[in-house]
Amino acid sequence: MPGASILVVDDDKEIADLVEIHLVSDGYQVYKANSAKEGMEIFEREQIDLMILDIMMPEVDGLTMCNMVREKSNLPIIMLSAKSTDLDKIVGLSNGADDYVIKPFNPLELMARVKSQLRRYTTFNVPQERQAKEIVVSNLRIDTINHKVIANEKEVKLTPIEFKIVTLLASHPGKVYSTDEIFEQVWNEKMYEANNTVMVHIRRLREKIEINPRNAKIIKTVWGVGYKIDE
Repeated sequence: MPGASILVVDDDKEIADLVEIHLVSDGYQVYKANSAKEGMEIFEREQIDLMILDIMMPEVDGLTMCNMVREKSNLPIIMLSAKSTDLDKIVGLSNGADDYVIKPFNPLELMARVKSQLRRYTTFNVPQERQAKEIVVSNLRIDTINHKVIANEKEVKLTPIEFKIVTLLASHPGKVYSTDEIFEQVWNEKMYEANNTVMVHIRRLREKIEINPRNAKIIKTVWGVGYKIDE
């Protein structure tokens, strides 16, 4: 997505400048903010295609800002953090982030993540004639053109990743997808090692679309195999 606008929000000026150098060299337009307040002002003023967001910031942290952005937009969000435990990653992803990069990071890896997220995001904007306009299954109604989801007669706001997961499952009712298959089809990458990324997004999805997430009726777990949505 050449020329995409990317907002970098980090109170560490050296890191923000380093990220900017690599983004600009790859042809992106870059906006920078050193606080969540400044970042939200830019986000609301400019057309932003992707956000790189530091978690540890004074006053308003990155997790809070991520939630604020999610109330208004489904744009891809990549979180940066020095915290590297699985629990930290789960918290970041559960707050609406699409990816999580640990500091210190290789700038080339971050650029690859940026390209991957933008490529994924643009798949939701393919020409209408190539999409099935509406999918109705279980207690779900998915408008693939306008990216709206009605669950149990209520509209829910999903991130791009969540939307793609639920659309994948709903497009093939009854088919069981393993976590590896979901990861490879949604992220367009091979999953080389066990991780809980898919599990985190499934849990987040259930919190949004299920009446009782602990007793899921829409996205069902097939123990030892994966997940499915029945007709």
